[in-house]
Amino acid sequence: MKYSKLMKERVRRVGVLLRELGYEILDGELLEDTYSAGFEGTDGFQGGIYIDRESKFLELAYTFSFSTNLSDFVQNKLEEMCQICYEYGCHTNLQTSPADISFSLFSKIYYAGLNYYALKETVRDFREATESLTELLELRNELGKEARDGPT
Repeated sequence: MKYSKLMKERVRRVGVLLRELGYEILDGELLEDTYSAGFEGTDGFQGGIYIDRESKFLELAYTFSFSTNLSDFVQNKLEEMCQICYEYGCHTNLQTSPADISFSLFSKIYYAGLNYYALKETVRDFREATESLTELLELRNELGKEARDGPT
């Protein structure tokens, strides 16, 4: 199966590059057409990766979830959130359900240009977008707080 080999090679290649960048792959799931997994850095930063057989690029993802009680807050911040994502070359998705509101940001890198340095720059921009959104939304980063102030 040519396509199965292609998926396996993409997964292997992405895994090697992320490990070289200091990330660990978490809970990967390889299906016939797709692969998805989490990744985590030594500093605690986590994100997701998504590989689709039909796609020509690797996708990085991060999701912020909010209670529906915060819908006015999210609506007031939405334009700034989208501006931050645009600044860092990320695209977004907003989903609402009766239980919560999810705001996801995504970054893409084409497999044709996928190498250590290109992925390093893409991940850096993706992380900066995530950190800027966290700041804008005034979300406390418990890992960073502990590193600065010690355990609480």
